[in-house]
Amino acid sequence: MKMPTVRALVVLSAVLSSVVIGQDMRENVGRSLFSDQKANRQGDAVTILVVEVSSASNDAKTSASRESNLSVSGSMKTSGSPGTEFSGGLGLGNQFKGEGATASHGSVRAKISARVDSVLTNGNLVVNGNRTITVNGEEQTIKISGIVRPSDIQSDNSVYSFNISDAVIVFEGSGIVSRAQGPGWLTKLLHWLF
Repeated sequence: MKMPTVRALVVLSAVLSSVVIGQDMRENVGRSLFSDQKANRQGDAVTILVVEVSSASNDAKTSASRESNLSVSGSMKTSGSPGTEFSGGLGLGNQFKGEGATASHGSVRAKISARVDSVLTNGNLVVNGNRTITVNGEEQTIKISGIVRPSDIQSDNSVYSFNISDAVIVFEGSGIVSRAQGPGWLTKLLHWLF
């Protein structure tokens, strides 16, 4: 075989193998110098910036009043006796006044890394992550899960928690401080009974 024929066969086999083995352009995104490193596949990591501020207030005022008065008066005179007068009265009253107010404020800020558990058919990402921090015997656990649109992921591969749909954000703590803040077993028993 001549050398140009061998070269032609090698080039032809390379072209045919690239046609047979198709590529998903998303596979090469991680290796591109010109694209952002955004999470888009199962197993990818994404940083979630938890910025939650909630505020609620409610005021209620009720006032009702009812009053009834009934009075009777009269006089009577007879010819042989001095005049006799009589009078009577009856009064009824009912009054009610009620007021109520409630207010709630909360603020949570955290930064947590989560993993893409699955990719939905529309391209949205199901993310799930948790972090446990223990300081001096106090354990604090942060859990987060929800659905993220790829367009909400920023160029630094982070997403704000308010852009996560069906978000579940849980902060839990356990340790001596948490136990000291909770009611004792006797108090719990009395609350359960009464």
